[in-house]
Amino acid sequence: MHGVLWKIHRSHHTKTKGVFELNDVFTVLFGGTAVLLMLLGKGAFDYRFWIGSGISFYGLLYFIFHDVMIHKRMQGIRKPNNKYLRAIFDAHQAHHKSKEKNDAVSFGLFIVPKRFLNKQED
Repeated sequence: MHGVLWKIHRSHHTKTKGVFELNDVFTVLFGGTAVLLMLLGKGAFDYRFWIGSGISFYGLLYFIFHDVMIHKRMQGIRKPNNKYLRAIFDAHQAHHKSKEKNDAVSFGLFIVPKRFLNKQED
């Protein structure tokens, strides 16, 4: 996202007006790929079905954690109390301190750097 796809992902690092941002194109791209794989593999429940199911499951978790919990794209959600979830939240906040392509803290959504986990123990 911070490489060749930055032109699309940049909208996620800036304040946007409205419900959607250009970065949401990735939801359509990955979701469409998942549905296509599931349809192609549904007859025999072959590897394509399970790969598509895995992409869909990750997408659901991503939506819940990233869009709902972290970015509060739905109202009524509070900051989490769980140590691990707070570490995800804090790491993502650190990631968004930069609006630049190469300056952001890098991490996987569910793989949090130890410094954010250690911070929760204080």
